[in-house]
Amino acid sequence: MTKDVIALTERMPDAWSVLAGLLAGGPELQVRTAGEGAVIQLCDQQGRPLVSIEAPLPLQVPGEAARLLGARLDDGARWWVEARAFTAIPQAELLAGAFAARLTTLLGGQVWPPNAPGTTGPSTPVDTSTITAVPAPAAAQPAVDVLTDHVAVILQDRPVIPATSWLSEALRATVDSDRGLQIVTPGHCRLSLPTRTLLHARRDRWVVQDERDGYYDGLTGAVLRWRDGAFAPAKDSNGKTPIAAAFAEAQRTDERQLALTIRTLHRPDADLVLGGAAEAAWRVLTGAPPAGWGTAEPATLPWSRKQLTSLAYQRAPKPTWTVIVGSPDHPAIATLRILRTPKGVEEEIILTAGYGPNDKPPVDGLAGLADKLVRQHGLTSMLCHLREARHDLTAPPHFERPPVPLAFVVGPQEAREIGLDHARRPPLLQSPVELGASAQPGFYYRLSEGHSQDGWAALEALMRHLKARPDTAK
Repeated sequence: MTKDVIALTERMPDAWSVLAGLLAGGPELQVRTAGEGAVIQLCDQQGRPLVSIEAPLPLQVPGEAARLLGARLDDGARWWVEARAFTAIPQAELLAGAFAARLTTLLGGQVWPPNAPGTTGPSTPVDTSTITAVPAPAAAQPAVDVLTDHVAVILQDRPVIPATSWLSEALRATVDSDRGLQIVTPGHCRLSLPTRTLLHARRDRWVVQDERDGYYDGLTGAVLRWRDGAFAPAKDSNGKTPIAAAFAEAQRTDERQLALTIRTLHRPDADLVLGGAAEAAWRVLTGAPPAGWGTAEPATLPWSRKQLTSLAYQRAPKPTWTVIVGSPDHPAIATLRILRTPKGVEEEIILTAGYGPNDKPPVDGLAGLADKLVRQHGLTSMLCHLREARHDLTAPPHFERPPVPLAFVVGPQEAREIGLDHARRPPLLQSPVELGASAQPGFYYRLSEGHSQDGWAALEALMRHLKARPDTAK
Protein backbone atom coordinates (compact mmCIF):
# COMPACT_ATOMS: atom_id res chain seq x y z
CA MET A 1 0.00 0.00 0.00
CA THR A 2 1.10 3.60 -0.59
CA LYS A 3 0.46 6.73 1.44
CA ASP A 4 0.28 10.23 -0.02
CA VAL A 5 1.91 13.24 1.63
CA ILE A 6 1.85 16.66 -0.06
CA ALA A 7 4.03 19.71 0.61
CA LEU A 8 2.28 22.98 -0.26
CA THR A 9 5.11 25.52 -0.36
CA GLU A 10 5.14 29.29 -0.68
CA ARG A 11 8.35 29.44 -2.70
CA MET A 12 9.51 27.33 -5.62
CA PRO A 13 11.41 24.20 -4.56
CA ASP A 14 14.96 24.45 -5.90
CA ALA A 15 17.61 21.77 -6.15
CA TRP A 16 19.06 22.53 -2.70
CA SER A 17 15.74 22.43 -0.86
CA VAL A 18 14.76 19.18 -2.58
CA LEU A 19 18.17 17.73 -1.66
CA ALA A 20 17.64 18.75 1.96
CA GLY A 21 14.30 16.98 1.89
CA LEU A 22 15.81 13.86 0.35
CA LEU A 23 18.36 13.70 3.19
CA ALA A 24 15.47 13.08 5.61
CA GLY A 25 16.54 9.43 5.54
CA GLY A 26 20.23 10.15 5.97
CA PRO A 27 23.00 9.80 3.39
CA GLU A 28 22.81 6.00 3.27
CA LEU A 29 19.70 5.90 1.06
CA GLN A 30 19.96 5.82 -2.71
CA VAL A 31 18.29 8.27 -5.07
CA ARG A 32 17.15 7.42 -8.59
CA THR A 33 14.76 8.85 -11.17
CA ALA A 34 11.76 7.33 -12.94
CA GLY A 35 9.12 8.48 -15.41
CA GLU A 36 11.71 10.05 -17.74
CA GLY A 37 13.07 12.12 -14.89
CA ALA A 38 9.68 13.40 -13.65
CA VAL A 39 9.80 11.26 -10.48
CA ILE A 40 12.57 11.01 -7.87
CA GLN A 41 12.67 7.88 -5.74
CA LEU A 42 14.33 7.33 -2.37
CA CYS A 43 15.49 3.72 -2.29
CA ASP A 44 17.10 1.34 0.18
CA GLN A 45 20.58 -0.09 -0.34
CA GLN A 46 19.16 -2.79 -2.63
CA GLY A 47 17.50 -0.19 -4.86
CA ARG A 48 13.91 -0.89 -3.71
CA PRO A 49 11.76 2.28 -3.73
CA LEU A 50 10.65 3.67 -0.38
CA VAL A 51 9.25 7.06 -1.42
CA SER A 52 8.42 8.40 -4.90
CA ILE A 53 8.40 12.19 -5.28
CA GLU A 54 6.84 13.94 -8.24
CA ALA A 55 8.24 17.08 -9.81
CA PRO A 56 6.89 20.30 -8.20
CA LEU A 57 3.69 21.65 -9.72
CA PRO A 58 2.93 25.41 -9.78
CA LEU A 59 -0.38 26.38 -8.17
CA GLN A 60 -1.49 29.26 -10.41
CA VAL A 61 -5.23 28.54 -10.17
CA PRO A 62 -6.98 29.85 -7.02
CA GLY A 63 -8.70 27.26 -4.86
CA GLU A 64 -7.26 24.10 -6.45
CA ALA A 65 -5.52 22.84 -3.31
CA ALA A 66 -8.61 23.43 -1.17
CA ARG A 67 -10.88 21.80 -3.78
CA LEU A 68 -8.90 18.58 -3.82
CA LEU A 69 -7.65 18.31 -0.25
CA GLY A 70 -10.90 19.33 1.43
CA ALA A 71 -9.38 21.59 4.06
CA ARG A 72 -8.91 25.24 4.86
CA LEU A 73 -5.53 25.95 3.32
CA ASP A 74 -3.36 29.05 3.34
CA ASP A 75 -3.64 31.22 0.26
CA GLY A 76 0.14 31.58 0.27
CA ALA A 77 0.78 28.10 -1.16
CA ARG A 78 2.22 28.41 -4.68
CA TRP A 79 3.76 24.96 -5.26
CA TRP A 80 2.47 21.40 -4.90
CA VAL A 81 5.01 18.61 -4.26
CA GLU A 82 3.54 15.14 -3.89
CA ALA A 83 5.25 12.16 -2.28
CA ARG A 84 3.97 8.57 -2.19
CA ALA A 85 5.35 6.30 0.51
CA PHE A 86 5.39 2.53 0.15
CA THR A 87 3.82 1.77 3.52
CA ALA A 88 4.74 -1.91 3.67
CA ILE A 89 7.81 -0.41 5.37
CA PRO A 90 6.85 1.77 8.39
CA GLN A 91 9.87 4.05 7.90
CA ALA A 92 8.75 4.92 4.37
CA GLU A 93 5.73 6.91 5.57
CA LEU A 94 7.96 8.68 8.08
CA LEU A 95 10.36 9.52 5.24
CA ALA A 96 7.58 11.03 3.12
CA GLY A 97 6.36 13.15 6.03
CA ALA A 98 9.86 14.29 6.96
CA PHE A 99 10.63 15.17 3.33
CA ALA A 100 7.48 17.31 3.07
CA ALA A 101 8.08 18.94 6.46
CA ARG A 102 11.65 19.86 5.51
CA LEU A 103 10.45 21.51 2.31
CA THR A 104 7.83 23.61 4.08
CA THR A 105 10.31 24.56 6.83
CA LEU A 106 12.74 25.86 4.22
CA LEU A 107 10.24 27.36 1.77
CA GLY A 108 7.21 28.22 3.90
CA GLY A 109 3.82 26.58 3.59
CA GLN A 110 2.20 23.51 5.08
CA VAL A 111 2.03 19.73 4.86
CA TRP A 112 -1.07 17.73 3.98
CA PRO A 113 -2.27 15.83 5.88
CA PRO A 114 -1.14 18.03 8.79
CA ASN A 115 -0.77 15.05 11.13
CA ALA A 116 1.27 12.91 8.73
CA PRO A 117 3.90 10.77 10.47
CA GLY A 118 7.37 12.25 10.28
CA THR A 119 6.29 15.90 10.19
CA THR A 120 7.37 16.62 13.77
CA GLY A 121 11.08 17.17 14.23
CA PRO A 122 11.99 17.04 10.53
CA SER A 123 15.57 18.18 11.23
CA THR A 124 16.37 14.75 12.67
CA PRO A 125 16.89 12.11 9.96
CA VAL A 126 14.57 9.11 10.00
CA ASP A 127 16.25 5.95 11.24
CA THR A 128 16.43 3.64 8.22
CA SER A 129 18.89 1.15 9.67
CA THR A 130 16.18 -1.43 10.37
CA ILE A 131 14.61 -1.44 6.89
CA THR A 132 13.86 -4.98 5.72
CA ALA A 133 13.68 -6.13 2.14
CA VAL A 134 10.34 -5.94 0.35
CA PRO A 135 9.43 -6.25 -3.34
CA ALA A 136 9.40 -3.15 -5.50
CA PRO A 137 5.99 -1.60 -6.22
CA ALA A 138 3.89 -3.48 -8.75
CA ALA A 139 5.15 -3.10 -12.31
CA ALA A 140 7.53 -0.39 -11.06
CA GLN A 141 4.53 1.97 -11.08
CA PRO A 142 4.68 4.24 -8.00
CA ALA A 143 0.88 4.59 -8.04
CA VAL A 144 0.06 0.87 -8.31
CA ASP A 145 -0.22 -1.16 -5.12
CA VAL A 146 -1.36 -4.54 -6.48
CA LEU A 147 -0.92 -5.85 -10.00
CA THR A 148 -2.60 -9.01 -11.31
CA ASP A 149 -3.18 -10.46 -14.76
CA HIS A 150 -6.54 -8.67 -14.87
CA VAL A 151 -6.31 -5.38 -12.97
CA ALA A 152 -4.05 -2.79 -11.40
CA VAL A 153 -5.23 -1.83 -7.90
CA ILE A 154 -4.55 1.57 -6.34
CA LEU A 155 -5.23 2.22 -2.64
CA GLN A 156 -6.16 5.83 -1.87
CA ASP A 157 -7.28 7.77 1.21
CA ARG A 158 -7.97 11.41 0.38
CA PRO A 159 -11.09 13.55 0.79
CA VAL A 160 -11.26 13.76 -3.03
CA ILE A 161 -9.57 11.28 -5.36
CA PRO A 162 -8.24 13.48 -8.18
CA ALA A 163 -7.12 12.56 -11.68
CA THR A 164 -3.46 13.15 -10.84
CA SER A 165 -0.59 12.50 -13.19
CA TRP A 166 0.11 9.38 -11.08
CA LEU A 167 -3.37 8.07 -11.76
CA SER A 168 -3.30 9.01 -15.44
CA GLU A 169 -0.01 7.18 -15.92
CA ALA A 170 -1.39 4.09 -14.17
CA LEU A 171 -4.46 4.21 -16.40
CA ARG A 172 -2.35 4.38 -19.54
CA ALA A 173 -0.36 1.39 -18.33
CA THR A 174 -3.53 -0.65 -17.73
CA VAL A 175 -4.85 0.17 -21.18
CA ASP A 176 -1.55 -0.83 -22.79
CA SER A 177 -1.50 -4.12 -20.86
CA ASP A 178 -5.22 -4.91 -21.34
CA ARG A 179 -6.01 -4.59 -17.65
CA GLY A 180 -8.66 -2.77 -15.66
CA LEU A 181 -7.99 -0.04 -13.08
CA GLN A 182 -9.54 -0.44 -9.63
CA ILE A 183 -9.27 2.32 -7.01
CA VAL A 184 -9.86 1.20 -3.41
CA THR A 185 -10.84 3.85 -0.84
CA PRO A 186 -12.48 4.18 2.58
CA GLY A 187 -16.14 5.20 2.66
CA HIS A 188 -15.46 8.88 3.40
CA CYS A 189 -13.70 9.50 0.09
CA ARG A 190 -15.26 11.04 -3.02
CA LEU A 191 -14.18 11.09 -6.66
CA SER A 192 -13.51 14.21 -8.67
CA LEU A 193 -15.54 14.30 -11.87
CA PRO A 194 -12.44 13.84 -14.06
CA THR A 195 -11.55 10.69 -12.12
CA ARG A 196 -15.09 9.41 -12.46
CA THR A 197 -14.92 10.08 -16.20
CA LEU A 198 -11.76 7.98 -16.50
CA LEU A 199 -13.36 4.88 -14.96
CA HIS A 200 -15.26 3.73 -18.02
CA ALA A 201 -13.80 0.36 -19.05
CA ARG A 202 -15.54 -2.88 -18.08
CA ARG A 203 -13.07 -3.86 -15.37
CA ASP A 204 -12.50 -0.33 -14.02
CA ARG A 205 -14.06 0.15 -10.60
CA TRP A 206 -14.22 2.42 -7.60
CA VAL A 207 -14.02 -0.08 -4.74
CA VAL A 208 -15.29 1.27 -1.42
CA GLN A 209 -14.39 -0.40 1.87
CA ASP A 210 -17.44 -0.97 4.07
CA GLU A 211 -17.87 -2.42 7.58
CA ARG A 212 -21.16 -4.15 6.78
CA ASP A 213 -20.67 -5.49 3.27
CA GLY A 214 -16.90 -5.63 2.96
CA TYR A 215 -16.52 -3.91 -0.40
CA TYR A 216 -18.89 -2.34 -2.90
CA ASP A 217 -18.80 -0.40 -6.14
CA GLY A 218 -19.01 3.30 -5.30
CA LEU A 219 -20.78 4.14 -8.57
CA THR A 220 -23.31 1.28 -8.80
CA GLY A 221 -23.60 0.00 -5.22
CA ALA A 222 -22.89 -3.62 -6.24
CA VAL A 223 -21.33 -5.65 -3.42
CA LEU A 224 -17.88 -6.80 -4.53
CA ARG A 225 -15.61 -9.70 -3.70
CA TRP A 226 -11.99 -10.35 -4.63
CA ARG A 227 -12.10 -13.22 -7.09
CA ASP A 228 -9.60 -14.48 -9.67
CA GLY A 229 -7.31 -11.49 -9.29
CA ALA A 230 -9.89 -8.67 -9.39
CA PHE A 231 -12.81 -7.15 -7.53
CA ALA A 232 -16.01 -8.43 -9.15
CA PRO A 233 -19.75 -8.38 -8.28
CA ALA A 234 -20.76 -10.86 -5.60
CA LYS A 235 -23.70 -13.24 -6.09
CA ASP A 236 -26.31 -14.25 -3.54
CA SER A 237 -28.08 -17.62 -3.37
CA ASN A 238 -30.38 -16.54 -6.21
CA GLY A 239 -27.48 -15.57 -8.46
CA LYS A 240 -28.18 -11.84 -8.06
CA THR A 241 -25.75 -9.12 -6.99
CA PRO A 242 -26.84 -7.42 -3.74
CA ILE A 243 -26.65 -3.66 -3.30
CA ALA A 244 -24.64 -2.37 -0.34
CA ALA A 245 -26.69 -0.81 2.43
CA ALA A 246 -24.27 2.13 2.67
CA PHE A 247 -24.81 2.94 -1.01
CA ALA A 248 -28.59 3.08 -0.58
CA GLU A 249 -28.42 5.45 2.42
CA ALA A 250 -28.70 8.65 0.39
CA GLN A 251 -30.63 11.79 1.25
CA ARG A 252 -32.30 14.26 -1.10
CA THR A 253 -30.61 17.58 -1.74
CA ASP A 254 -31.56 20.97 -3.13
CA GLU A 255 -28.21 21.21 -4.92
CA ARG A 256 -28.03 20.72 -8.69
CA GLN A 257 -25.56 19.98 -11.46
CA LEU A 258 -26.04 21.12 -15.05
CA ALA A 259 -23.97 18.99 -17.43
CA LEU A 260 -23.24 19.48 -21.13
CA THR A 261 -21.59 17.02 -23.50
CA ILE A 262 -20.41 19.04 -26.48
CA ARG A 263 -18.77 17.84 -29.68
CA THR A 264 -17.23 20.18 -32.23
CA LEU A 265 -15.37 19.77 -35.52
CA HIS A 266 -12.91 22.25 -37.06
CA ARG A 267 -10.90 22.49 -40.23
CA PRO A 268 -7.18 22.19 -39.35
CA ASP A 269 -6.35 25.76 -40.38
CA ALA A 270 -3.13 27.42 -39.29
CA ASP A 271 -5.06 30.08 -37.36
CA LEU A 272 -7.29 27.57 -35.47
CA VAL A 273 -7.52 28.29 -31.73
CA LEU A 274 -9.21 25.56 -29.69
CA GLY A 275 -11.21 25.83 -26.48
CA GLY A 276 -13.71 28.40 -27.74
CA ALA A 277 -16.73 26.14 -27.29
CA ALA A 278 -15.70 25.29 -23.73
CA GLU A 279 -15.22 28.97 -22.86
CA ALA A 280 -18.53 30.02 -24.41
CA ALA A 281 -20.40 27.30 -22.51
CA TRP A 282 -18.56 28.21 -19.30
CA ARG A 283 -19.71 31.80 -19.48
CA VAL A 284 -23.35 30.75 -19.91
CA LEU A 285 -23.25 28.21 -17.08
CA THR A 286 -21.26 30.26 -14.55
CA GLY A 287 -21.20 33.88 -15.74
CA ALA A 288 -17.39 33.81 -15.93
CA PRO A 289 -14.64 32.25 -18.06
CA PRO A 290 -12.69 29.17 -16.91
CA ALA A 291 -10.06 29.82 -14.27
CA GLY A 292 -7.47 27.22 -15.15
CA TRP A 293 -6.51 24.07 -16.98
CA GLY A 294 -3.95 21.29 -17.08
CA THR A 295 -3.27 17.74 -18.16
CA ALA A 296 -4.11 16.39 -14.69
CA GLU A 297 -5.42 17.48 -11.29
CA PRO A 298 -4.62 19.83 -9.73
CA ALA A 299 -5.04 22.13 -12.72
CA THR A 300 -1.91 24.25 -12.58
CA LEU A 301 -2.17 26.77 -15.43
CA PRO A 302 -4.32 29.89 -15.83
CA TRP A 303 -6.88 29.49 -18.62
CA SER A 304 -5.34 30.11 -22.04
CA ARG A 305 -6.81 28.95 -25.33
CA LYS A 306 -3.53 29.62 -27.12
CA GLN A 307 -1.52 27.43 -24.74
CA LEU A 308 -4.16 24.70 -24.98
CA THR A 309 -3.96 24.79 -28.78
CA SER A 310 -0.16 24.72 -28.70
CA LEU A 311 -0.18 21.59 -26.54
CA ALA A 312 -2.65 19.82 -28.81
CA TYR A 313 -0.57 20.77 -31.85
CA GLN A 314 2.59 19.38 -30.23
CA ARG A 315 0.90 16.09 -29.36
CA ALA A 316 -0.88 15.55 -32.69
CA PRO A 317 -1.71 13.09 -34.14
CA LYS A 318 -2.00 11.61 -30.64
CA PRO A 319 -5.08 12.79 -28.69
CA THR A 320 -4.83 15.40 -25.95
CA TRP A 321 -6.84 15.06 -22.72
CA THR A 322 -7.09 18.02 -20.35
CA VAL A 323 -8.95 19.19 -17.25
CA ILE A 324 -10.53 22.65 -17.09
CA VAL A 325 -11.65 24.19 -13.79
CA GLY A 326 -13.58 27.21 -12.60
CA SER A 327 -12.94 29.62 -9.75
CA PRO A 328 -14.08 28.74 -6.21
CA ASP A 329 -17.08 31.09 -6.42
CA HIS A 330 -18.12 29.63 -9.81
CA PRO A 331 -17.82 25.84 -9.35
CA ALA A 332 -17.47 24.10 -12.68
CA ILE A 333 -15.18 21.45 -14.10
CA ALA A 334 -14.72 19.86 -17.51
CA THR A 335 -12.66 17.33 -19.37
CA LEU A 336 -11.65 18.19 -22.92
CA ARG A 337 -10.42 15.60 -25.40
CA ILE A 338 -8.87 16.87 -28.63
CA LEU A 339 -8.40 14.44 -31.51
CA ARG A 340 -7.02 14.82 -35.04
CA THR A 341 -9.09 12.74 -37.46
CA PRO A 342 -9.54 12.57 -41.26
CA LYS A 343 -12.53 14.89 -40.82
CA GLY A 344 -10.54 17.58 -39.03
CA VAL A 345 -9.86 18.53 -35.42
CA GLU A 346 -12.50 17.22 -33.02
CA GLU A 347 -13.22 18.40 -29.48
CA GLU A 348 -15.25 16.45 -26.93
CA ILE A 349 -16.16 18.53 -23.90
CA ILE A 350 -17.89 17.16 -20.80
CA LEU A 351 -18.68 20.23 -18.72
CA THR A 352 -20.52 20.24 -15.39
CA ALA A 353 -21.42 23.27 -13.28
CA GLY A 354 -22.69 23.16 -9.69
CA TYR A 355 -25.49 25.19 -8.13
CA GLY A 356 -26.45 25.62 -4.48
CA PRO A 357 -29.99 25.59 -3.04
CA ASN A 358 -30.44 29.32 -3.77
CA ASP A 359 -28.95 29.21 -7.27
CA LYS A 360 -30.96 28.79 -10.46
CA PRO A 361 -29.30 26.76 -13.23
CA PRO A 362 -29.36 28.84 -16.45
CA VAL A 363 -31.50 26.37 -18.39
CA ASP A 364 -33.15 29.17 -20.38
CA GLY A 365 -29.78 30.15 -21.85
CA LEU A 366 -29.04 26.77 -23.45
CA ALA A 367 -30.77 27.49 -26.78
CA GLY A 368 -28.83 30.73 -27.16
CA LEU A 369 -25.60 28.91 -26.29
CA ALA A 370 -26.37 26.25 -28.90
CA ASP A 371 -26.90 28.93 -31.54
CA LYS A 372 -23.54 30.54 -30.71
CA LEU A 373 -21.76 27.19 -30.82
CA VAL A 374 -23.27 26.45 -34.23
CA ARG A 375 -22.36 29.87 -35.67
CA GLN A 376 -18.88 30.27 -34.20
CA HIS A 377 -17.46 27.00 -32.88
CA GLY A 378 -18.26 24.15 -35.27
CA LEU A 379 -20.84 22.36 -33.10
CA THR A 380 -21.76 18.87 -34.25
CA SER A 381 -23.87 17.82 -31.25
CA MET A 382 -24.71 18.73 -27.66
CA LEU A 383 -26.61 16.88 -24.93
CA CYS A 384 -27.77 18.79 -21.84
CA HIS A 385 -28.63 17.16 -18.49
CA LEU A 386 -29.83 18.43 -15.11
CA ARG A 387 -29.38 16.33 -12.00
CA GLU A 388 -29.86 16.46 -8.26
CA ALA A 389 -26.28 16.22 -6.97
CA ARG A 390 -23.57 17.95 -4.97
CA HIS A 391 -22.74 21.46 -6.12
CA ASP A 392 -19.05 20.88 -5.27
CA LEU A 393 -19.00 18.49 -8.25
CA THR A 394 -17.60 15.47 -6.42
CA ALA A 395 -19.06 11.97 -6.65
CA PRO A 396 -19.91 10.39 -3.27
CA PRO A 397 -20.02 6.61 -2.72
CA HIS A 398 -23.79 6.47 -2.44
CA PHE A 399 -26.80 6.58 -4.72
CA GLU A 400 -27.43 9.78 -6.65
CA ARG A 401 -30.58 10.34 -8.63
CA PRO A 402 -30.00 9.91 -12.37
CA PRO A 403 -29.73 12.99 -14.57
CA VAL A 404 -32.70 14.24 -16.59
CA PRO A 405 -32.13 15.12 -20.27
CA LEU A 406 -33.06 18.74 -20.97
CA ALA A 407 -32.17 19.19 -24.61
CA PHE A 408 -30.35 17.69 -27.56
CA VAL A 409 -28.69 19.64 -30.38
CA VAL A 410 -27.51 18.61 -33.84
CA GLY A 411 -25.22 20.80 -35.91
CA PRO A 412 -25.76 21.87 -39.52
CA GLN A 413 -23.73 19.08 -41.13
CA GLU A 414 -25.51 16.40 -39.09
CA ALA A 415 -28.89 17.97 -39.84
CA ARG A 416 -28.14 17.92 -43.55
CA GLU A 417 -27.20 14.25 -43.38
CA ILE A 418 -30.41 13.48 -41.49
CA GLY A 419 -32.48 15.48 -43.94
CA LEU A 420 -33.77 18.94 -43.07
CA ASP A 421 -37.46 18.13 -43.48
CA HIS A 422 -37.05 15.01 -41.38
CA ALA A 423 -35.09 16.88 -38.72
CA ARG A 424 -37.81 19.56 -38.51
CA ARG A 425 -40.53 17.00 -37.59
CA PRO A 426 -39.45 15.21 -34.40
CA PRO A 427 -41.96 13.23 -32.31
CA LEU A 428 -41.87 15.84 -29.53
CA LEU A 429 -44.42 18.21 -28.03
CA GLN A 430 -42.38 21.26 -29.05
CA SER A 431 -41.01 22.06 -32.48
CA PRO A 432 -37.21 22.37 -32.63
CA VAL A 433 -35.48 25.75 -32.62
CA GLU A 434 -33.48 26.33 -35.78
CA LEU A 435 -29.91 27.45 -35.20
CA GLY A 436 -27.37 29.27 -37.31
CA ALA A 437 -27.86 30.13 -40.98
CA SER A 438 -31.34 29.50 -42.35
CA ALA A 439 -29.93 27.86 -45.50
CA GLN A 440 -28.06 25.24 -43.45
CA PRO A 441 -29.45 25.22 -39.92
CA GLY A 442 -28.80 23.11 -36.86
CA PHE A 443 -31.62 22.16 -34.49
CA TYR A 444 -32.21 22.53 -30.74
CA TYR A 445 -34.67 19.95 -29.38
CA ARG A 446 -36.26 20.69 -26.00
CA LEU A 447 -36.81 17.38 -24.16
CA SER A 448 -38.04 18.26 -20.67
CA GLU A 449 -38.10 20.85 -17.90
CA GLY A 450 -35.66 18.74 -15.85
CA HIS A 451 -38.13 17.78 -13.11
CA SER A 452 -38.99 14.19 -14.05
CA GLN A 453 -37.53 11.21 -15.88
CA ASP A 454 -39.86 11.82 -18.85
CA GLY A 455 -36.91 13.42 -20.60
CA TRP A 456 -35.38 9.98 -21.14
CA ALA A 457 -38.44 8.76 -23.06
CA ALA A 458 -38.36 11.94 -25.17
CA LEU A 459 -34.65 11.48 -25.88
CA GLU A 460 -35.13 7.86 -26.88
CA ALA A 461 -38.00 8.77 -29.23
CA LEU A 462 -35.93 11.58 -30.75
CA MET A 463 -32.91 9.31 -31.34
CA ARG A 464 -35.07 6.71 -33.08
CA HIS A 465 -36.52 9.43 -35.29
CA LEU A 466 -33.17 10.98 -36.23
CA LYS A 467 -31.58 7.62 -36.98
CA ALA A 468 -34.46 6.71 -39.29
CA ARG A 469 -33.21 9.29 -41.76
CA PRO A 470 -34.49 9.29 -45.37
CA ASP A 471 -32.23 7.90 -48.07
CA THR A 472 -31.75 11.29 -49.69
CA ALA A 473 -31.17 14.49 -47.69
CA LYS A 474 -33.29 17.43 -48.68
